Parts: sequence; structure tokens; C-alpha cells
Amino acid sequence: MTPNVGTIDRIARFVLGLVLLVLPFATQIPLFESAAMTWGSAIVGAVLIATAGMRFCPLYTLLGVKTCQS
Repeated sequence: MTPNVGTIDRIARFVLGLVLLVLPFATQIPLFESAAMTWGSAIVGAVLIATAGMRFCPLYTLLGVKTCQS
């Protein structure tokens, strides 16, 4: 897998992923009263954190996007 996620993109993915992973369990926001929204948010957050860690995004490959310089 060739890296296709740059540094700024990685930081943004990690922060947003962490927020989506923690927010449903740490707050009482009405949006997350549904189990589907809670687990959906957690799954999306985990995927964002994983893609930030691997520096590879399969969707970027399909779309031909590359945010890293190498």
C-alpha cells in the first residue's frame, strides 16, 4: 500500500475520528440516543483513526486523490 494521506490530513482524520469515537459515549446529545447512530459514529471514528495510522485511504485510491508529497 502506497501512502496517500498527508500529514495535515492525518492530523485532521485522527482528531475527527477521536471525537466521533468518544462523543456518543461521553455526552448526552439527543442525536446519539439511537443505538445505530452511536455505533455508526464509533465505527466511522475508528476507521478514520485507522486510516490516519496507516497513512492509506482506499477511497482516495478509488478517486485518484493523494494528499501526501511522496
